Amino acid sequence: MIRVLLVDDQPLIRSGFRAFLDLEDDIEVVAEAADGQDGLELAREHVPDIALIDIQMPVLDGIETTRRIAADPALTGVHVVILTNYGLDEYVFNALSAGAAGFLVKDIEPEDFLHAVRVAARGDALLAPSITRKLINRYVSQPLPSTTGLALEELTNREREAVVLVAQGLSNDEIADRMVISPLTAKTHVNRAMTKLHARDRAQLVILAYESGLVAPRNS
Repeated sequence: MIRVLLVDDQPLIRSGFRAFLDLEDDIEVVAEAADGQDGLELAREHVPDIALIDIQMPVLDGIETTRRIAADPALTGVHVVILTNYGLDEYVFNALSAGAAGFLVKDIEPEDFLHAVRVAARGDALLAPSITRKLINRYVSQPLPSTTGLALEELTNREREAVVLVAQGLSNDEIADRMVISPLTAKTHVNRAMTKLHARDRAQLVILAYESGLVAPRNS
């Protein structure tokens, strides 16, 4: 059973998501909150698999809520997925940097929403490849500050290759095709790279790949 926490200051949005999720046999909404502070407390109480969090909220906004969840060792297994009205607004990159596993636009198609929740719960490809590419094109158009302390030297050549492909927006299946390996092996390379680079999830791995200079920013 996938346990979900909904955090959004709009009651209609929360009730809509809840009604939709409650129809699924493998998904359970364990709690709802109308602001980030209550959401953080409920996350600590219920330790859900997924926390669906709106960006703009009173008391504590979605970015700070995400940052606090990501920093809490007791909430390591909680995958934060940001809810946004705008797809790629100026807050998204900050949310991913704070530790969000990915984000969803509120007008997402129902079947895509369910798929995203299930994928996020697995801790697999938390950003759809198309969203990753848009994120890269929009926010990684200028060089980011160099990050020290990254254990790039610990990566094997295959792990390094997998990280580059993740940063290009490829899914595990696409990485497998490109590297001529099985999807399971591709996932293993990605997971080992995340462990070595201390990346919380796939989204953070993309950010680290650019911050470290492993992948060059695009100039478009």
